[in-house]
Amino acid sequence: MADSAEDITSRRMRGLDRAFEILEFLRVKRQPMRPNEIAVEIGAPRSSVYELVNLLLRHGMLDYQGGDGRVFLGRKLYFLGTAYADQFDLMRESEEMLVRLATETRETAQMCLLEGNKYTVAMMREGIRPFRISSNIGELVPIPWTASGRLLVSHLTDSEILDFIPADDFVLPNGNPLDPAKFIAEVRQAAIDGYFTFNSAVENFTHCFAAPVKQVDGQAVATLCLVAPKEDGLRNRTQYLESLLAASNEISERLGFSATRARMAR
Repeated sequence: MADSAEDITSRRMRGLDRAFEILEFLRVKRQPMRPNEIAVEIGAPRSSVYELVNLLLRHGMLDYQGGDGRVFLGRKLYFLGTAYADQFDLMRESEEMLVRLATETRETAQMCLLEGNKYTVAMMREGIRPFRISSNIGELVPIPWTASGRLLVSHLTDSEILDFIPADDFVLPNGNPLDPAKFIAEVRQAAIDGYFTFNSAVENFTHCFAAPVKQVDGQAVATLCLVAPKEDGLRNRTQYLESLLAASNEISERLGFSATRARMAR
């Protein structure tokens, strides 16, 4: 009996989902791997992974790297990324602002986003310091560990926040639990203040500043951040916040957000 058009479409969709899963897995893993290793890690049939890997290789989405049949993200993805960056204003605007912030404050400036239900640094400009303060671009970090996280989920209801963030992500790097109710209270206060600052939960010698980049409807689509040595961050808090808020407000206005209209709508 011939497969129906619906069955064929369903198989193709599952294949696309699996192909994207392979690409995302390699992005997070950040190292070349053999197809059979990928299959084991993502819990997929080896035959389907081999088939999809060969398809992605033919289209340049994967390349052979490292020998022994290992594959990694292909150069065609780079060209797709540059085309995306050319058209996405947020990336261009943020790059200019990070240079300005790093110059004004001498601290490391970052643009951060949500990636699924995690936080990630999308762009970064290091400060002019004798020692390096930086994060790995694209590394996925639990939302509650970050200053930006309080702003990036502020459009969600309390129950939506708890459904969105995995329960294990409320355990901080030092092993101590963060009370979800305390986190939500910080989210609400950050939305009122228009920024959030704290001593980093990841690096105990740094102080982090985050301000939202808002789209037309007022939702924070990204944050601009400063990461400074703890003592310098606390000593220069007012100056750093002024620079950060000026930069984030400027980008928000270019994306169509109006603080005046937002106040009138309340």
